[in-house]
Amino acid sequence: MTPTLTQRAIFASGCFWGTEYHFQKQAGVLATSVGFTGGHIKNPAYREVCSGTTGHAEAVEVVFDPDLVSYETLAKLFFETHDPTQLNRQGPDVGTQYRSEIFVLDEAQQTIALQLVDQLVNDGLEVKTRISPAGPFYRAEEYHHDYYNKTGGSPYCHVYTKRF
Repeated sequence: MTPTLTQRAIFASGCFWGTEYHFQKQAGVLATSVGFTGGHIKNPAYREVCSGTTGHAEAVEVVFDPDLVSYETLAKLFFETHDPTQLNRQGPDVGTQYRSEIFVLDEAQQTIALQLVDQLVNDGLEVKTRISPAGPFYRAEEYHHDYYNKTGGSPYCHVYTKRF
């Protein structure tokens, strides 16, 4: 058997618990990890990120099988499971750590992300989502991983809305 080649994607759309919840349900997603990216200090802790002084966003790293799900499908899911028109917030969660941002790992991801933003703008949305080159991704403390699976809850800020 030939081993499956995997790809990665990094999305920030508010509280990482809800973002992870939706990506875990997507066929073709092999693993998710919640953490922080886009800031200016190494290995930040959750409390530091919550202070708003590190520049990091709460984000989810998604490992997927591109034979089973495309990056475009994942990016569409990202846009359909949060409100990309909100700046530095999702619902009651406010701060730059809750911003909407796609951290692209290559030119192909950037092209797809920009095309989807253009499509949403052409549909009349004032999209606040930033598209940025990916930098280091730092895993959050263990109690944040698989949060809704562990607690039996469901996301309060991440409601699915068909946009494409």
